[in-house]
Amino acid sequence: MKSGEPTEGAAEAKSQPDPVAVSPFGPPLTVSPDGEIGRAPARVSQMRRFDNSLLDLVQQRSTLQLFLIWIGTILLSGACYWLGALIGEHGLVEGGRAVGADLNGFASALYFSFVTATSIGYGDIVPVGVARVIAVAEAITALLVFGAVVAKFVSHRQDQLVSEIHRVTFEERLDRVQTNLHLVTSELLSIATMCDSPHAPLNRIGARLDSTSLLFQGELRTTHDLLYQPRLVVEEGVLAAILAALASALNVFAEVLACLPPEFSRSQPFEIVLQNLLRLSQDICGECVPHSYTPRLVFWMDRIKATAQRIK
Repeated sequence: MKSGEPTEGAAEAKSQPDPVAVSPFGPPLTVSPDGEIGRAPARVSQMRRFDNSLLDLVQQRSTLQLFLIWIGTILLSGACYWLGALIGEHGLVEGGRAVGADLNGFASALYFSFVTATSIGYGDIVPVGVARVIAVAEAITALLVFGAVVAKFVSHRQDQLVSEIHRVTFEERLDRVQTNLHLVTSELLSIATMCDSPHAPLNRIGARLDSTSLLFQGELRTTHDLLYQPRLVVEEGVLAAILAALASALNVFAEVLACLPPEFSRSQPFEIVLQNLLRLSQDICGECVPHSYTPRLVFWMDRIKATAQRIK
């Protein structure tokens, strides 16, 4: 193998018409006609699909529906025990006597059904005949359904905690957007002051402008996502403050571009960021976004798009 020559196993595999690749780390790998190698046989994938469909079926049911299914299983099983008493040989036995088919017998059948479903098993009533099969099936079904009900309660609480964590994280992200936009505006004002000086340091201006534009691009993309993604719900006051800060930063950015010295050479990364800023800014307007907003927010969106025309 180290010399690059064909090995004995490879030669034998070539001589067989239906090759099978063997892996020392698992089951044999079957080679399909198109040359792809796969491990999972069809039966395993079908079982996985069945498990997933069963889990999806349980998840689609509400807690109330699962609880009603649990109660229905108990009532149906109790009715089966009571019907077994009518046959006489496949019902319930209490104190050495067969449970009758009257109302008292029906009450005893329901009592035994509840005891069986909750896995208490006092032993005062025992099944005989076919009722034993019904009792085993009821116990398994009731335990699975009741476990799903408990899991629903736990999942609901976890969903509440996750939603709260997402809400707090999202609010912190919105605060950072406003803070970074104010930082971008402050940095752009400093760059504009440097451009007005007689001997402007072009290298320092270029470096600060590159880093500031990159930060500006990130916050502009975040604002763009807030307006275009329907699952992100932001309060009007917070979103208006972000749009106002964005319009102010764009205005200062346009002024910086206008006051740059003629000998200033724009870097290639800055040109790419500039194109992204222009594209994202032009997508923010009252008629561009796919959702309806208040007139206050539409005003700031239109102002952002108008200001973006100055940075071409």
